[in-house]
Amino acid sequence: MSIILGLVRSAVAPLTRTRLFRSTAPTVLPPVERVIDRLSRGRVQLSALLVPSLVLHSTGARSGAQRETRLMYTPDGAGRAIVAGTSFARARHPAWTYNLLAHPDASIVVRGRRLSVRASLIDPDGRDNAWVRIERQWPGYRAYERDSGREVRMFLLRPVAAAGRLGTREAERPAGGEQREGVSTWRPTT
Repeated sequence: MSIILGLVRSAVAPLTRTRLFRSTAPTVLPPVERVIDRLSRGRVQLSALLVPSLVLHSTGARSGAQRETRLMYTPDGAGRAIVAGTSFARARHPAWTYNLLAHPDASIVVRGRRLSVRASLIDPDGRDNAWVRIERQWPGYRAYERDSGREVRMFLLRPVAAAGRLGTREAERPAGGEQREGVSTWRPTT
């Protein structure tokens, strides 16, 4: 099955980088995802048929209201996930990235399972490693960053339960990371 999925991803990935896709997908895909979500009672995501997908539940940066966003993610081991704010190569960062910067505590739903997570902005030193992981899953995905004309914000989502097993200081600061303006940064461990 993974060979077939790889072939499908390789065939579909170039289509997602076209102007037509980038102009229509932000408008068309969210309502289609919501309909599928309602019909399947949250068990099926359209995007999950091609790539690992999650539903991010975050707190609005300004409003404080609960927000729900469907995102592609890349597994990073130990229940962690990498998410990138590509926003279909738009010039502006997506709203959910502002939400995580303001309120890093969030939750995600993956295959029907809800997990509490803490978001850490990936440090500049860890970005290349994160992009390599993402592009192994979805070839050419970094083109969104080049085409947007901005540095895409990338986050590592760590399960809160995993952080809770660490000592207090370690739970507040990811390994190899630092605190900056209330946001933890992440560097890959070597």
